[in-house]
Amino acid sequence: MLELRPTCENCDKALPPDSQEAMICTYECTFCKNCVDSILANVCPNCGGGFEKRPVRPKGQLTKHPPKAEKLYKPVDLIKFQELKETNININPKDR
Repeated sequence: MLELRPTCENCDKALPPDSQEAMICTYECTFCKNCVDSILANVCPNCGGGFEKRPVRPKGQLTKHPPKAEKLYKPVDLIKFQELKETNININPKDR
């Protein structure tokens, strides 16, 4: 079951369960589309993988399986991230 984290880990933008801007990696690291495209270049700063659009949970399931309440806010250290980004930016996520 996806956690549906409530905000972007980098910029803290709200990403409610029906957000069309939520992007996740295979470990459910959650970032907004703007951060994924403009800062991360589709490279997860935590695992080096790529991102996919997070599915929207049907409204009728939110009571039974609510989104995660606690935020995970840890802005990306761009200096530390630079090497991981450069290593992976030109490799298709399925080949990383």
